[in-house]
Amino acid sequence: MPVATLLPFTATPSRKSSSPTSFRLTEKFILLLVFSAFITLCFGAIFFLPDSSKLLSGVFFHSSAVETNTRKGTDSDSNIAVGTDEKILAKIRKDHEKALVEAKDTLQKRPDEIKQDIQNEKDKVFKEDLSKGGKDDDNLPVIEYVQPPGATGHEPSDPETKERREKIKEMMKFAWDSYKRYAWGSNELRPVSMQGHSSNLFGSIKGATIVDALDTLYVMEMYEDFEMATEWVEKNLDFNVNAEVSVFEVNIRFVGGLLSAYYLSGKEVFRKKAIQLGEKLLPAFKTPTGIPWALLNLKSGIGRNWPWASGGSSILAEYGTLHLEFMHLSKLSGNPAFAEKVMNIRKVLNRLDKPQGLYPNYLNPNSGQWGQHHVSVGGLGDSFYEYLLKAWLMSDKTDEEGKKLYYDALQAIETSLMRKSSGGLTYIAEWKGGLLEHKMGHLTCFAGGMIALGADGAPEDKTGHQMEQAAEIARTCHESYARTTLKLGPEGFRFDGGVEAIATRQNEKYFILRPEVIETYMYMWRFTHDPKYREWGWEAVQALEKHCRVEGGYSGVRDVYASSPNHDDVQQSFYLAETLNFLTFSLFEHFKTDQKQNVFPPMSTHFTSVCAVP
Repeated sequence: MPVATLLPFTATPSRKSSSPTSFRLTEKFILLLVFSAFITLCFGAIFFLPDSSKLLSGVFFHSSAVETNTRKGTDSDSNIAVGTDEKILAKIRKDHEKALVEAKDTLQKRPDEIKQDIQNEKDKVFKEDLSKGGKDDDNLPVIEYVQPPGATGHEPSDPETKERREKIKEMMKFAWDSYKRYAWGSNELRPVSMQGHSSNLFGSIKGATIVDALDTLYVMEMYEDFEMATEWVEKNLDFNVNAEVSVFEVNIRFVGGLLSAYYLSGKEVFRKKAIQLGEKLLPAFKTPTGIPWALLNLKSGIGRNWPWASGGSSILAEYGTLHLEFMHLSKLSGNPAFAEKVMNIRKVLNRLDKPQGLYPNYLNPNSGQWGQHHVSVGGLGDSFYEYLLKAWLMSDKTDEEGKKLYYDALQAIETSLMRKSSGGLTYIAEWKGGLLEHKMGHLTCFAGGMIALGADGAPEDKTGHQMEQAAEIARTCHESYARTTLKLGPEGFRFDGGVEAIATRQNEKYFILRPEVIETYMYMWRFTHDPKYREWGWEAVQALEKHCRVEGGYSGVRDVYASSPNHDDVQQSFYLAETLNFLTFSLFEHFKTDQKQNVFPPMSTHFTSVCAVP
């Protein structure tokens, strides 16, 4: 039956009517007559077609009762089936009466009112899709893109600084070109053997270096390479893999890289890819407490924790380093689930007692209780504290809870972990079950920059005190570099047995192109404009060029105290994303903005320089 020709939307302009906005009485009568005939036909089918009641109810109403009776189909159930059929018939009559009333009401409306009703229904469905986290990219909310200030800087005024900045750009170009030549599409590069390298941290997701380096390519104005990387992301970056990944590493390198590239360039492909990956990571939060698993199979959604992590615990630095990216994912997708997941982490932590105000590195996601009482501002703990501070800054300083958590934690760190050596070096020790281990990791050296960044908002006029702490930590970390043969910092260094800022164990003597010390130099230069921080950064550049540059890129070294480097043959993706990025920002004169403001980047490990414009 050509029902569509009977609907009011199809009334053509050539038809004449008494009013341009209403139907003639005869037209209404004909429509009602057709509806009545249709209802009569339906009732005829109920009584004369075989098993018609089940057919109709199954087709139109998907009645669970009918489906159940059809599956069982025994003679002993026939009486029950008859009673059920009568109920279904009654429901059909009632639904048809309701439909007839609605049809009458619709015929009384003007065409423009009918169109508005349809649009309202569409809007309602769209909002419901967003609230359920709909995955249709076309349903993403419209975002008015505004490029953040500080994406690139003015040329340095003095020739020496300009020459140095060009050198760092050349280092980036060499590292990137080597990756393109020998490992394009792989996660990382093996610069000695000149081939691709893929860590199991990323499962079978590919292209970590490409995604991680996007922001640096843009900041250094390497736009041709940026467009090449963008094209690869659009065509080749695939998250539909049956593989287990590190939630933390995939978040900071892939989600963070994509979000930073979006905020710098405004290209929609980065927003869409970031949201797609974020949705893939959400099953990691399916634990009794909502504290996410460390490892997740992206296809099955099954998670687990590292087997070595204190009785199956989740790790503070891993579940605590999701907040910034996931808050942005909610904003860019319209799906509140991302923000809800990370805010729940805070709720769990707020309920727990903190030993001496400190946060242990291990938390059991099933019981919601601390694991082994090991506290570190370096590995296993570091970026949790960084994200507390940056959550407050990212919120335009409205996230008072994040602010309080950060400054309370920093006070506990100062009281319980921060110490000064006999030689006058300030360091942040580690705490194990109430006992201090007088060691500091290279990862801990980010804390100098973090403390400087938060000093301006410190309570009780502690700004000057915290800037002094930041400067002292920067000096200690510089000493860890200066006291090695290769002038590159070890993975960890100690302050005991007459040793200060020196690694004493073989498994702490390696250097893998890490950015944390240079990150602190950058912050300290931007906030103080003391030229020594630029000089310290340049010392690191010279050491990188002399000992880490090989024919096929840049490699880490296994022993910074050896007379000649023994290369580990890995060019880490974060070398391009962070180490070289921070060096570039430390040589910017100032940002392309006339406003005096703090410029806060979207991510912590990407485009992370926060600059106070003087």
